[in-house]
Amino acid sequence: MKYTEMKLGAPIQRAIQEIGFDEPTPIQEQAIPLILEGRDVLGQSETGSGKTAAFGLPILEKIEPFKGVQALILAPTRELAEQIYKSLESFSKYKRCKVITVYGGVGIMPQVRNIERADIVVGTPGRTLYHLREQNLDLSRIKFLVLDEADKMFEMGFIDDVEEIIDYAPKEKQFIMFSATIERELDHIVKRRMHNVARVKTSTHVSSTNLKQIYYNVRRNEKFSLLVHMLKTEKPELALVFCSTRDETHSIARNLGMQGIKASELHGGLSQNKRNYVMEEFRDKKINVLVASDVAARGLDIQHLTHIINYSIPKTPKEYLHRIGRTARIGHAGIAISLLDERDHDNFRRVLSDRSLNIEKRETPEFEKASMQFFRHEDENRRPFRRGGFRGGGHGGGGEGRRPFRSRSEGGFRR
Repeated sequence: MKYTEMKLGAPIQRAIQEIGFDEPTPIQEQAIPLILEGRDVLGQSETGSGKTAAFGLPILEKIEPFKGVQALILAPTRELAEQIYKSLESFSKYKRCKVITVYGGVGIMPQVRNIERADIVVGTPGRTLYHLREQNLDLSRIKFLVLDEADKMFEMGFIDDVEEIIDYAPKEKQFIMFSATIERELDHIVKRRMHNVARVKTSTHVSSTNLKQIYYNVRRNEKFSLLVHMLKTEKPELALVFCSTRDETHSIARNLGMQGIKASELHGGLSQNKRNYVMEEFRDKKINVLVASDVAARGLDIQHLTHIINYSIPKTPKEYLHRIGRTARIGHAGIAISLLDERDHDNFRRVLSDRSLNIEKRETPEFEKASMQFFRHEDENRRPFRRGGFRGGGHGGGGEGRRPFRSRSEGGFRR
């Protein structure tokens, strides 16, 4: 099937043709006709499967411009809300629909003014609920309510906010929900809130055709040096490095910069303007390494992202899949590299409890020692606190100078 065979009008067809879309992805092929028919839809598919177009295109087709807010799309993070907004803006280029975003970290009044002219609102639960309680946002005319990455939304503690937002909406609407997994809380909402539900699902396993997964054992005080080696030898077009805390994210990004690598940080401690600026720099390839926390990177859709590097190992197979799902999207090749020190083995065993994952162990290469200093993240208007470099037990190689050596991790992880 091609998009031209779907019941999408000329303005939408023209926009997606200019974007370069030709054949819909499996989730789009299943969901778009159902949403056009007026069905409630529960979609389950892997990250990077084209979910935004799956709900965005049919919603835009049925929206009538200049008749008030007719669609509300909720996302768990500001980055994902911004990403959905930009996609809908490009899809609606010739339809004159007004799409806006509402999320925290930015001023209230510009959002209030934008809501008055909006046809579609994309928002995070907290800020959306604020506007509803303050009567800035009226949902009495909405035709569509969408929960995107619903499992993450509830995992982050937004279930009560989402339930309250649903109560503001009329019962006669289309309810669309997309989620990587269907947890008990989601099933509860499906049974109570959705009607005549059509369930669509695509494969959730990781394909070995386009995505290579490997791991290395390394001593804790050598991990940063190995990361530098990987980035300099692999020469990624764009790489996303995952860390576990704000301080670690900030420190790794700063130290990579000191090694001559164009890197920036992305985490919840940055202002929204700074986060938007970093993402624009990354998408425009002015930097080619983004060091990020899990929450900040959730739902990011970045073209030509070739490398995922797990500097810290996630605690569950689900989080691992969400991380590596940022690369090897829709036919493109990618690689996921995990760096394991002695603290990571328990988490990695939990990841490997998913038997569908095929993660290959590689022999740790020779690499040069790279000195590393610790930088604590503080308010970005202040100078970061800095103390001496790690020695022995810290992340990365301590001390001065550069010399070739081979990691001699004792034992290492064994499956």
